Amino acid sequence: MKLTDFVVPGAVIPSLQVSNKEAAIRGMVDSLVQTGNIKSGDADGIVAAILKREELGSTGIGRGVAVPHTKHASVDRLIATVAIAPNGVDFASLDGEDVYILFLLVSPPDRPGDHLRALENISRHLRNDHFCNFLRQCKDAAGIIELLEEADSNQLS
Repeated sequence: MKLTDFVVPGAVIPSLQVSNKEAAIRGMVDSLVQTGNIKSGDADGIVAAILKREELGSTGIGRGVAVPHTKHASVDRLIATVAIAPNGVDFASLDGEDVYILFLLVSPPDRPGDHLRALENISRHLRNDHFCNFLRQCKDAAGIIELLEEADSNQLS
């Protein structure tokens, strides 16, 4: 499974300007609504489901990275978006640091294997310092998508 299999190019946000976790999640879900991947009537339910997941433990995994995610019946396939928050967002991360790179993932409840594979793939790439550094330097969505394609083809080391 590749990042470009489930990241929606039109929903990528190269400069997310928000002040808190909920606003970051809402902004990313809204980007998936704007691209037609989520129905507008389902957005609040998806945001609520992600925030409920956050109550179990922050998906701010440290090193400036968060991977908010949920399973939701309104989607019929795995979808994700990426956002870069240049000013950082307090995500109650495990290391107490602000988050700058966010991958938001929504998957159908009947596809838990896909959900886990996507989380594993995202996490593997986010452990790569080169990938994270390049991602934070991207100035536009096209640059982010190009970086994801390079990561998928193992050109980043």
